[in-house]
Amino acid sequence: QLDKGRSDEVEVNGMPNKEGVGFVDYVLWGDDGKPLALVEAKKTSKDPIIGQQQAKLYADCLEAQFGQRPIIFLSNGYRHLIWDDYNYPRRDVQGFYKKNELELLVRRGESLKPLKEAKISKSITERDYQQRAIRCITESFELKKRKALLVMATGTGKTRTVISLCDLLIRCNWVKRVLFLADRTALVNQAEKAFKAHLPDCSPVNLVTNRDGEGRVFLSTYPTMSNLIDSEDQSGQRRFGVGHFDLVVIDEAHRSVYQKYAAIFDYFDSFLVGLTATPKEEIDRNTYGLFDLD
Repeated sequence: QLDKGRSDEVEVNGMPNKEGVGFVDYVLWGDDGKPLALVEAKKTSKDPIIGQQQAKLYADCLEAQFGQRPIIFLSNGYRHLIWDDYNYPRRDVQGFYKKNELELLVRRGESLKPLKEAKISKSITERDYQQRAIRCITESFELKKRKALLVMATGTGKTRTVISLCDLLIRCNWVKRVLFLADRTALVNQAEKAFKAHLPDCSPVNLVTNRDGEGRVFLSTYPTMSNLIDSEDQSGQRRFGVGHFDLVVIDEAHRSVYQKYAAIFDYFDSFLVGLTATPKEEIDRNTYGLFDLD
């Protein structure tokens, strides 16, 4: 799964040993010759986390040499972890990012704008409670949390609220591509119309009717996305890499259907926002577990 722009056993200087030299298992390079990521590989019988400190030292050396800090991957061939150590704690991922996904991740660190200083679009969400809901989510994202569950009663504009959230995250460079998932085609079609009406620049793509479309917001049912995860593009690469989407939105998140398709949420390494009209006390524990909530 690693890109062609890859070197094995890369020598680095500045390590805290007698010789001051170390060898990075793999480095993935950008077109500008700067390191996008490094992979610290362990035997399959070892826990990849034991390589964390070593990988951090390698990243320090590469950053000192090239002026760009690479994203760290820890792997034993079965378990993979990503560690963007200036921004987030390490976390499990289903595989390695594609080259363009890594480039976006590295550049994003330089272009993020604070969410609390950005204005929410009143033309999309003019109601106070909608704006409060958006601020609650962005505050948790700024606290380095990556999942949020939004409980709003039926008819209070959940879809509009999430469109306005997408608008804010895109304007502040936190998000480039969004995946909106629902369990029925009718809900996907409804959401597509809403995105076209309120955020036309995002070129919404309804994957149920247009599987090859390209845009910034993709809308799909669970089964359609589940089938597309394994699909390949013309170059033989997976069309959707693990880092393809920056935000995944789950409509009607309380429904048990998502448990059947949990692999989708495991596969994409993204922010995760759930929408539900079910009162808090009636939401099952599995739903809270999915969003890392007690």
